[in-house]
Amino acid sequence: MSRLPVAGDFPGNVSLAIVPPPKNDPPTNVLILLHGLGDTHESFANLGKQMNLPETVCISIQGPQKLLDLGGFHWGDDIIFDSNNAGIDADAGFKQATAMLKGLVLDDVIGKCGYKAREIVIFGFGQGGIAALNLAVAMHNADESTRSELGGVITVGAPLPVEAPASLKPKCKTPVLVCAGSSNSLVTPSSEDKLNHIFESVEVKRYRRPGDHMPNSRDEMMPIMQFLSRRLRNTKGVPAGSVEIS
Repeated sequence: MSRLPVAGDFPGNVSLAIVPPPKNDPPTNVLILLHGLGDTHESFANLGKQMNLPETVCISIQGPQKLLDLGGFHWGDDIIFDSNNAGIDADAGFKQATAMLKGLVLDDVIGKCGYKAREIVIFGFGQGGIAALNLAVAMHNADESTRSELGGVITVGAPLPVEAPASLKPKCKTPVLVCAGSSNSLVTPSSEDKLNHIFESVEVKRYRRPGDHMPNSRDEMMPIMQFLSRRLRNTKGVPAGSVEIS
């Protein structure tokens, strides 16, 4: 029987925030939130509160690496500067982050708190979305006896990392929703092809505007809420007013 996770269930060196379900609902599902490059877990903890999902505890986790003196944290093994745009390359290796996240899911959320993998959904933005997809692949590639389907992975502006395999047989059963800009997006046609060679079910939703941004309208948030309504286990449905994100 699953129970509400508490801070003491997790390693002391991991920064995270736990948002209980609204209205004293039972914690039937877990939504794990992974922030983008240079952010902290606090902003996605606020997102979990705004989403107000019934029977769902949100766990917002902070990236393990500090982003130099630029503020915020990141999920990469290294910091790689992109010569094309003078920015930081989001695909910087995910071995350390994947090992950390896999331990949190298998040892703590499943092992200590009693959840099944099917009751856990991962939501990541940007680099956090890449880490989320890599985690799903890593869990699929675990020993066959422990291989299991997650409730789903939602990413915003995130493809698979370079280190992920080109294909899987059998494919990963965890369903994936990818939201991305109409253009100027990291989610390219080739990255879509790679996703379809790894996962059995991939849904790509494009914004009407360019660029990979967090959704800021009902129209952009709707695919995410529809995906969650299909994949989260609850008896109440998505409450009125929970689609709008300000």
